[in-house]
Amino acid sequence: MPDSTLLNLGPASWVLLAVLLLGAAAVWRFALSGSFRHVVVAGVRALLQLALVALVISQVAGDPLLAMLLVAVMFGVATWTSGHRIESRGRWWMAALPIAAGVLPTGVLMFASGVLPADALALIAVLGQQIGGAMATTTVAGRRIEAELATRRGEVEAGAALGLTWPQARMLVAGPVAGEAVLPSLDQARTAGTVTLPGAFVGLILGGADPFSAGLVQLLVLVSLLLVNTLAAWTTLRLSARGAWRPVRA
Repeated sequence: MPDSTLLNLGPASWVLLAVLLLGAAAVWRFALSGSFRHVVVAGVRALLQLALVALVISQVAGDPLLAMLLVAVMFGVATWTSGHRIESRGRWWMAALPIAAGVLPTGVLMFASGVLPADALALIAVLGQQIGGAMATTTVAGRRIEAELATRRGEVEAGAALGLTWPQARMLVAGPVAGEAVLPSLDQARTAGTVTLPGAFVGLILGGADPFSAGLVQLLVLVSLLLVNTLAAWTTLRLSARGAWRPVRA
């Protein structure tokens, strides 16, 4: 694919992909005690899914309704992925709530203001990125909060013994750590243009957009993700405080 203006693609790119994937799998297995297979499977799945999505997008590019159907599929996959990371044997489907709590109000605001057009590609790109951000935040927040509640179970029980409700006692322990899941997106916004040049900005510049317009688009994406992720983290905290992921002592 010599028409690329960002990377030189060709036979060497496929060899490099294999080297990078195997390198990541080796570090994950031998340095981080993970499973070699998990990384390899993730890479192969990414390849197959991107090929499939490229084919699907080419078919729905002119139909906003079909685009929203694809977004719904993205939402379902995000819910399954995040929910199983938090509580695979419990109420994993509860992950739909924090993801929706982040994406729906933010997307509605962008659409109602006219900033997000009823264009299939725009809907897929923007809402897909927001769903991905909410998924990651929900996963990190949920796992971090549940681990904190398990480690400091005695403090939760002490709070309940002093007259707090169980949700109130859990909030005292879990509240301070819930926001940690938002730190990556916060740092990305704070360092945009100084540490990294985000993808939307680079893509628009390469596509011929003027730098100011490209920067404004990227700023809207970054700030919208801040709202998405803060809402997702807060909703996850509320769910954990109420023991929504699995049955707990009331």
